Amino acid sequence: MQQPVEYDDAIGLAAALATLRRMPPIVTSWETERLKGQLAEASRGERFVLQGGDCNERFVDCESPVIDAKLKILLMMSAVLTYGSGRPVVRIGRIAGQYAKPRSENSETRDGVTLPAYRGDLVNRIEFTPDARRPDPARLVEGYTRAALTLNFIRGLLAGGFGDVHHPEVWDLSWASQSTRAAEYRALLDQMRASVRFLDATVGRPLHELAAVDFFCSHEGLNLDYESAATERPPLRDGWYDLSTHMPWVGERTRQLDGAHVEFFRGIRNPIGVKVGPAMGPEELVALATALDPDREPGRLTLIVRLGAKQVAARLPVLVEALRGAGRPAVWICDPMHGNTFKTADGIKTRHFDDILAEVDQSFAVHAAAGSVLAGVHFELTGRDVTEVLGGSCGLTERDLHRNYESDVDPRLNYAQALEMAFLIAERLGRRG
Repeated sequence: MQQPVEYDDAIGLAAALATLRRMPPIVTSWETERLKGQLAEASRGERFVLQGGDCNERFVDCESPVIDAKLKILLMMSAVLTYGSGRPVVRIGRIAGQYAKPRSENSETRDGVTLPAYRGDLVNRIEFTPDARRPDPARLVEGYTRAALTLNFIRGLLAGGFGDVHHPEVWDLSWASQSTRAAEYRALLDQMRASVRFLDATVGRPLHELAAVDFFCSHEGLNLDYESAATERPPLRDGWYDLSTHMPWVGERTRQLDGAHVEFFRGIRNPIGVKVGPAMGPEELVALATALDPDREPGRLTLIVRLGAKQVAARLPVLVEALRGAGRPAVWICDPMHGNTFKTADGIKTRHFDDILAEVDQSFAVHAAAGSVLAGVHFELTGRDVTEVLGGSCGLTERDLHRNYESDVDPRLNYAQALEMAFLIAERLGRRG
């Protein structure tokens, strides 16, 4: 299912794409190559990947409080993971371009009225009106502009010391008071505080002034008009780069071997991701890896596995062994969100914290048994106090879902749940050495 967008304004589409081709790139080729190198290190267990952010970015959320809340929780999680594991963390946001969403159906019907499905702000608007649901090519330029503004703001924050969340005294841990492990979480933060202060005193200046914080962006490369217009051959480089993002990924619905998305991804030099769901068989996985990474380049191919807690123990070993047997390298990442989605009795889409953690645990176990490396995790999350995922120490129940459910598409971990997940994963990484 290639998810094509059918624009009825061919002249407007041509004008929008021409504008995109003239605009400066959002990222650079040397940044994408640096990410590729770090992903290669993660595949060997030398780093750990944290990829996270909104399931679906909205244009209205291109504002400073929303962006810095997402950046802050990702940096906090990475600080916990770094301290707990003793490994550098590769930080990749689902941000600055996650504006297009795949849909199971091309249309939506309400009260007898059928309109095109909402395909993300890059394509149309969410309001259920004919005008809003009409694919508008002008939104391609607006999406590119907002992505550039978002990443520019993130770079400015990091350059100005926003990355200094390593000082735990600025953190809100009120949620931990309800956990039986509250003392462990606070003890870890105390250890982090002592370590940071010791290093500050040793070097004679704040630690954050001595180390730049790498932060990379990613999104699903769904709209090929948009991705192609942002693709260029930079000077002094061999090959083409999609410079709308550092790491685009191929989705579960668009990874057909003979499809346009795989063909496009074959032609770019970025590190690329592939979503791997329960329908993926070992033969298809090997064929995809062969097509997308023919040269077996370290860090080129990241497999973002979304099997679900009930299936991962049975299906993941077969995939790992098939790729190993074919001599195909990959960066294995666990996406424990998508395979654990369900609806409540009153039709609200949600996930449970325990299922998410269970899939992470089983993925660690499978890779350990196979002599492989689970290189990272992929979460849909937000830095705000939403109530979309059940469970965690904050104790969200189905009654809470009505209180502050903000997502237009998929449920996300909130600040407390995301930070608690980081503590739990750090503990597991620490045990594995």
